Amino acid sequence: MAISEFEIKRIERELDKFLAKRRPPAHIRNEVDIGYEINDQNIIISEIRPDWQNPAEIHHYPFARATFVKSKKHWKVYWMRQTLKWSPYDPVPIVKSIEDFLQVVDEDACHCFFG
Repeated sequence: MAISEFEIKRIERELDKFLAKRRPPAHIRNEVDIGYEINDQNIIISEIRPDWQNPAEIHHYPFARATFVKSKKHWKVYWMRQTLKWSPYDPVPIVKSIEDFLQVVDEDACHCFFG
């Protein structure tokens, strides 16, 4: 595992702060929400929606990803293209910390994350 358990807890705290700021109001979260997952060295932020034909089926639509490069001690920033492929986020392809990644996503200068 590239990220230590201690670092994962710190990352989760930062992600929870980010979500508290960016999540939609509580009364519509059953229709649209955002969440995250951490696996290996990746952090993925997704939009969460029920299927329009089967509301019991929940879909996660990833839109932002950060990948930790342990050898260089930085994070690579990606966004999900219309082709459903991850592409480097060219304005800021590399950041030094998870806080920097969340700031880049929050600012969304090129409207790649939140449209």
